[in-house]
Amino acid sequence: MVRIRVLVVDDHRIFAESLAAALAAEPDVDVTPAGSGRMALRCLERAAAVGRPFDVLLVDADLGSLALDAAAAAGPGRAAEHGVRRAVAVPDGGADRVVDGISLVAGVRAAQPAVRSVVLAERDDPHRAALALAAGACGWVAKDCSLSRLLTVVRGVLRDETHLPPALLTGVLRELTAARKHRTESERLIESLTPREREVLRCMVAGLGRQAVAERLFLSPHTVRTHMQNVLGKLGVHSTLAAVALARRAGVGPADLEEAAS
Repeated sequence: MVRIRVLVVDDHRIFAESLAAALAAEPDVDVTPAGSGRMALRCLERAAAVGRPFDVLLVDADLGSLALDAAAAAGPGRAAEHGVRRAVAVPDGGADRVVDGISLVAGVRAAQPAVRSVVLAERDDPHRAALALAAGACGWVAKDCSLSRLLTVVRGVLRDETHLPPALLTGVLRELTAARKHRTESERLIESLTPREREVLRCMVAGLGRQAVAERLFLSPHTVRTHMQNVLGKLGVHSTLAAVALARRAGVGPADLEEAAS
């Protein structure tokens, strides 16, 4: 019998372990719980390294929210640090980096495209469901759905099916259409940048500050400041975070930091 390897990712550990136990009762399912996005990434990497990759990722739509709440309780500076790091997806491998559900889905899609991702949500949300699908998810399922329904989705996504609650379909299609329009507009703005400005923007997407960009591109900080101001002006935004968000909508990826460090 071919067994389906499932990774359940939810930082509400009791839920993750309970769901894992319920799924493990199925004769054709092997399941592992993970309590955070970072733990899930380690599980995925180890499984792939030994030739036993996971087939399906079940990930909480609110993954990472507990860590952000804890950061908020620790003080506004700490909360802002986590929020910014998550917003720009800083690839620094820091131990405190928050990995949210949508970022996890996108990262797994890029690194292990054979893994099918399904998002588990406490409430229907067309906007977030559309973001999940755009990131590479194959389904959006209510956390309180029946076990038989969840198993139907797990087996269905392995047949390349996409599963959405019928009540979400119209809203998700509307969101995806709007996102496509925004992407086209964003791509037009990106095309207005010079090659050097695009390099600077990619560094901004990677989360580099002015000094780090200067060192990477062998420019003076003053010149980098000028390029950054030009980028913001041409994109019609007023902050680095807004520029990064627009760049991501247009499909602009971060600068290769490993290449920069070599």
